[in-house]
Amino acid sequence: MSSVEAVLSCLPYHLNIGLSRAAHLAGIHYFDLTEDVPTTNFIIELSSTARGLMAPQCGLAPGFVGIVGSSLADGFDKCRSIRMRVGALPQHPTGLLGYAFNWSPEGVVNEYLNDCEVIEGGVRKFVSPMEWHETIYVEGVKLEAFTTSGGLGTMCDTLLGKVENLDYKTMRYPGHMDLMNFFFHELLMRDKRKLAGEILTNAKPPVEDDVVYVHVAAEGTENGNLRRKEFVRAYYPIEIAGARRTAIAWTTSASVVAVIEMVRDDLLPSTGFLHQEYIPLDMFLNTPTGSLFKTGAPGR
Repeated sequence: MSSVEAVLSCLPYHLNIGLSRAAHLAGIHYFDLTEDVPTTNFIIELSSTARGLMAPQCGLAPGFVGIVGSSLADGFDKCRSIRMRVGALPQHPTGLLGYAFNWSPEGVVNEYLNDCEVIEGGVRKFVSPMEWHETIYVEGVKLEAFTTSGGLGTMCDTLLGKVENLDYKTMRYPGHMDLMNFFFHELLMRDKRKLAGEILTNAKPPVEDDVVYVHVAAEGTENGNLRRKEFVRAYYPIEIAGARRTAIAWTTSASVVAVIEMVRDDLLPSTGFLHQEYIPLDMFLNTPTGSLFKTGAPGR
């Protein structure tokens, strides 16, 4: 790795510890897309002696939504809540699950089964995944949201004592959460994660026509008045470099590329650990690649 300045890992999360260690030894920048909490904690430890920037969690969630959530809350005198929801879904769902595995099945299984870190009532805690069910509408589409792990990145570390309530949820079409709880817990597939991923991907393979829904809201007081700020978008497939890219592919890749552009242009630190929530949203959106997120992409 001595001949390159940085490494970007798009590998399954369980391979990132080895790759981040190699980047650390080579003294180069490291970027990844992981939502896995133990992997990120390992990279935080590495960063204390890093000669380059260690920047995991640069994808959509964790990553972009953390930048949005933190930036929405910045304007408040006192912030009482930041709620972040993301759903990567088929535009034309079929069957009871209403889903397609357009990204890593290992990652989906991981976030459905691992405990979820939140701040509730000013207290940092872990809660169970696939709970805290709620209904959300985006562009008139009815969705359900429920807790999944990893989407907050390091935000609980950063915002403890500064916000009363902070949580992340995944959005799906209605009925998905109950079926996944049945699959993993009543059928005991939680004990066979690799097989679970294979079964689900075989039943619901990737689709070309997908959509990524983003719904981020922050509430707090500003000049003594209670206010709510929202960032709500629906992103569809677009053409980049002469090829059609699915919504989940371009939103994930554009998130990390925008961070790399900021590091290249000396707008972000060049050593240590990068907390995504420290990145100003305006700076992110003003990069050549980050500008893709300014408005929802037309394309249904």
